[in-house]
Amino acid sequence: MVHPFRVLIADHDPTTAELIRGGFRNRDFHFAATNGGDEALDAALNEKFDAIICELRLPGLGGFALMGKLRNHQIRTPVLITAESYDSHTAIEVVKAGAFDFLAKPLDCDEIFRSLTEAVNCLRKMDDPVEIDPLNAGAGNGIDALVGNSRAMLSVYKKLGRLSPTPVGVLIRGETGTGKELVARALYQFGHRAHKPLITVDCTAIPENLLESELFGHEKGSFTGANRTRIGKFEQANNATLFLDEIGDLDLPLQAKLLRFLQEKRFQRVGGSDEIPVDVRIIAATHRPLEQMIADGQFREDLFYRLNIAMIELPPLRYRDGDIPLLASFFVNRASEELGLPPVSITADGIEALESAPWPGNVRQLQNVIRKCVLGARGFSIDRAVVKEMLDEKNPFQVISAERNSQDAVRNLCVQLLQKAEAGEEKNVYQSLIETVEPILFEEVLRITGNNLSRASRWLGLSRLTLREKLKAHGMR
Repeated sequence: MVHPFRVLIADHDPTTAELIRGGFRNRDFHFAATNGGDEALDAALNEKFDAIICELRLPGLGGFALMGKLRNHQIRTPVLITAESYDSHTAIEVVKAGAFDFLAKPLDCDEIFRSLTEAVNCLRKMDDPVEIDPLNAGAGNGIDALVGNSRAMLSVYKKLGRLSPTPVGVLIRGETGTGKELVARALYQFGHRAHKPLITVDCTAIPENLLESELFGHEKGSFTGANRTRIGKFEQANNATLFLDEIGDLDLPLQAKLLRFLQEKRFQRVGGSDEIPVDVRIIAATHRPLEQMIADGQFREDLFYRLNIAMIELPPLRYRDGDIPLLASFFVNRASEELGLPPVSITADGIEALESAPWPGNVRQLQNVIRKCVLGARGFSIDRAVVKEMLDEKNPFQVISAERNSQDAVRNLCVQLLQKAEAGEEKNVYQSLIETVEPILFEEVLRITGNNLSRASRWLGLSRLTLREKLKAHGMR
């Protein structure tokens, strides 16, 4: 079951806690509050919190001292420091001291929400163990697992064993849904820097014009809206680990800056001139065909070879002979627990139906189908009929996808929607048509452009940010 995130607020002004609570109504957060640093330390030592929002200048233990005490007790709860008056030096030193973020007062609840969401996701990736022994991998208790006994997965386990104890950067490659994030977390958790944070950046989730600042930070006044100096992820991950997800989506100028950092272990903030040295272990992942992108001039060949020194290739599910029964059992147990349903089992013919499916979405698609099967199980078992029903579930998108080259398919869809409107079953034909056709259009433009968002947005007449938002809304990467 999903539980609310627990956040501790330490601030001498009680109205701060009330402001945050008021701005977080109907969101999955539960807040506890103290007005001093000593009380905050006691609370953090005796209860588990997902994040702490702490005022820099608290009575007793201030924000700096509180972070030091937490570190001494090996508590890695992300700390967000707030301050009413500060200078650039203060903001920089706070983050260098280990704060997850620095937030200026007056506080903005949307900014707090974004930072808290990122912080608790970071904590989950650090603390939720990744089980690598498939024979002992169990569901529940926050455990994720790399499940499988196939030869293809055995090769992955061996590389994890060799690479995780080293400081070397690793490039993880594989189709969408193969488990690249799990492998990144395993590399981190079994490495020598597991006592330090794992900082994650999804290169597709941040608008292109903000990504450089997000990664490298910026100086005050370096661009419109830069009203204070900000530490980037590279500086924040000093002596720690940085996971760059979907690195194939970086534009060429950022690729050049990343290459320079990998070569020299130093960088400049946006708008700055000082060289900042840091020691960061880089783990990168992508589903993109980098060799083809190099040939098309979309990815730097020198960066590719720099990243490709140590590489883990994740096999698609279709190449993992014998792993589907193990994965299905694991996901059934997990879904039953998360949904609060009685345990169910998959029959032999249900497994056979799963093994005969193509699984273009790989393990992630299998997990989603299993979850639907658990909800649709008849009695306490999932048989072939249930599996086939979930695999063959039809909707207008699937129908038109199968006939996407035919104008008749589009016309038939319009007629069907209009007939539903006439029968009172459809209230917004236009919106339903857009929601059905739009994903197909995006799927095709990404396929034809080789997932080049810049070219796709130009062809569609949409901004890159709008296209990203639409892709995210349709569950597409």
